[in-house]
Amino acid sequence: MLNELELTGRARTHVVQRDDLEGALQHEALEPFLAMKEAAAGDGVEIRIVSSFRDFAAQQRIWDQKYLGERPLYDAHGNAREHGGLSTDELVDAIVCWSAVPGGSRHHWGTEIDVIDRAALPPGYRVRLLPEEAQPGGVFERLHRWLDGNMNRFGFYRPYRTFRGGVHPEIWHLSYAPVATRALEMLTLAVFEEAVRASGILGRERVLARSGEIYRQYIANVDAPNFVGGEGLA
Repeated sequence: MLNELELTGRARTHVVQRDDLEGALQHEALEPFLAMKEAAAGDGVEIRIVSSFRDFAAQQRIWDQKYLGERPLYDAHGNAREHGGLSTDELVDAIVCWSAVPGGSRHHWGTEIDVIDRAALPPGYRVRLLPEEAQPGGVFERLHRWLDGNMNRFGFYRPYRTFRGGVHPEIWHLSYAPVATRALEMLTLAVFEEAVRASGILGRERVLARSGEIYRQYIANVDAPNFVGGEGLA
């Protein structure tokens, strides 16, 4: 199983990098994903990964850029928020609704993928990964209908399916349940705090001061798999 460095994105010994994946995945998740991708292709859906394994440094770049206002902040509906005038706590709150604190991201585990349907892309379309793309009439509506009916049998589910008072729903974010469920149990508050404490992320002291709240509300507070069994389950 994953060690503390792997759990917090400070090692990549648990993932395999392949060009046909457009990213890297945890060893146990690789074959189930490829099987799901092949099944979808048979139904005219071309699953493409736009984000998979993300190490601590990559997550810190996202975090720091949002902290500095170099990347946009969004509200619950995917509308851009103003950066100026926010207090440090308000800024942290705005970021963690959509982007995890480095060390606390599920993408560190290699079990998480953000997906689109390449076959549905209009010419010149810029993928935004916002709720409107997955809603009825959205560009990726067909993809998500297919996933609704098929992803569970390959071991995948949506950890951010519903709003639970923490991370806003991310229907495009899939998780390989057999490994991710165990990883979440192993990523304790102490492990998370140690990773943050050893880092240079912006706002670190406020994150550490609020680490218990952030852990409970934004890391541990996810939807559980809603299925038992399936081709992808180990």
